Amino acid sequence: MSDATLPAPKSLSSWLTPGLLWLAIALLGAAVFFSEGLDALLVAWQLPEYSHGPLIPILSGLLFLRQLKEYPADPGPKSKRWIGLLVILAAICMGGLGRLAGIDDIVAYATIIWIGGLLLVSFGWDTGKHFWPPVLHLVYMLPLPGVLYYKMSAWLQLISSEMGVWFLKLLAVPVFLEGNIIDLGVYKLHVAEACSGLRYLFPILSFSYIFAVLYKGPMWHKAVLLISAAPITVLMNSVRIAVAGYIVNNFGLGWVEGFSHFFEGWVIFIACILILFLLARIMLFFQPERMSVAEALDLDTDGLATQAARIRLTRASGAMITTAVLMLGLAVSWQSFAPERGSMAIDRENFSTFPRQLGGWTQEGRAERLDAGIAAVLGADDYHSVRFARPGNEPTVDLFMAWYNDQSQGGVHSPEICLPGGGWEIAWLERSDMTEAMNWDSPFQINRAIIQKGQTRMMVYYWFDQKGRKIAWDFAAKYWLMIDGIATGRTDGALVRLTTPIRPNETDADADARLMDMLRETVDYLPRFIPES
Repeated sequence: MSDATLPAPKSLSSWLTPGLLWLAIALLGAAVFFSEGLDALLVAWQLPEYSHGPLIPILSGLLFLRQLKEYPADPGPKSKRWIGLLVILAAICMGGLGRLAGIDDIVAYATIIWIGGLLLVSFGWDTGKHFWPPVLHLVYMLPLPGVLYYKMSAWLQLISSEMGVWFLKLLAVPVFLEGNIIDLGVYKLHVAEACSGLRYLFPILSFSYIFAVLYKGPMWHKAVLLISAAPITVLMNSVRIAVAGYIVNNFGLGWVEGFSHFFEGWVIFIACILILFLLARIMLFFQPERMSVAEALDLDTDGLATQAARIRLTRASGAMITTAVLMLGLAVSWQSFAPERGSMAIDRENFSTFPRQLGGWTQEGRAERLDAGIAAVLGADDYHSVRFARPGNEPTVDLFMAWYNDQSQGGVHSPEICLPGGGWEIAWLERSDMTEAMNWDSPFQINRAIIQKGQTRMMVYYWFDQKGRKIAWDFAAKYWLMIDGIATGRTDGALVRLTTPIRPNETDADADARLMDMLRETVDYLPRFIPES
């Protein structure tokens, strides 16, 4: 049956079909089961980086309706619907693990897989498999995992800062870069997370995806348009930073605050889109059949309402009924019988009672309180920053510990991210197994690094401490966070860092030995403040 012969509904009763009823039950059950993931999306969409999120489902829906026009209405039975049910079961398993682990983002990711499975159940494999573009586009509404977000943000900050300074030097502006701080002499411009370019990158990537889907040129053109979005965004964000630096240098800080900063951001966003159009125009220029960008884009929106009306053709197939019953059962049973997960009260001592004497090491002065802005970014429930010294003129060792009751909503930020932002360059970094040196029965993995800023060099030890595990790799820490959340409901953990300066008259081995000695004196006290079980 084609769209042209699709009969128009004569009354409301024509919409109240068994198929639509089972579809509504499936959607309602999914909304309850995946509710934590949907809540995570609503929270993420409040952030500037993801403020475009609410538009993504709408755009995906329009892409789906446009694509649906290519497949005439066929109310008859569909083959291979059960493949979609298998996809739905995979989404349920993923979402359930996310709920048990207390990681709402995993539940949000599972929701997209579930939507793909529902389309396969509705249209069967032969037709439903073609609707992957609008489903894949939904990825752009999701928040990045915390580890990836901070790593990407830090990397983009550094790249944007370096390129911005390069542009400023082209404009003959005297400038010096220290980490993410652009020193203009009289003024210093801090390239914060908000200036990393992520708030432009995500919507530009979404736009380039839609652009590539609607583009009727060769496949390699589509690939170029999709891939080029990221470098274009980084380039234009660097230009934005350079313009801000130029304005600050010539007119003062007040000119880049408030509305000017907001307007400048929108100008860059629109500039990125115009560059994408220009890139498409250049590629089309070299095609044998000349056409404009407007001709190369399939912008036909006729008949979308007709396609939307095809929802009433949904059949009460065995796969659809099974999906509806399954989701309704999960929604009711999970809400009634699922164990409470998330942050748990842990029996531990506050860092304020941490010993001031560790073997031959004595605390100097009081514990340091972090700047309010830094503390907010750290997001720790308890932290301790102190300096220890031994008798004589030996360099000191700084001990920093941060405790999180619940790491599922962000958690520990790796020093690999924080240090470069503060102007420190990581000159050397390796993961070391200290198990034998510490005479531990369980693995003791740490990161050993040398950082430098100008002529100042320091050696750093740091690790993630989770239920007695000493973990060096931040991705491994996230893995064990998920495992612990599923197995016990606990998502707590900590970061421990030791830092000592490397004097010009000593070797790296001297600093290493000093940190090793401090480490031996420290670890025995940690279980009181960072519980091992």
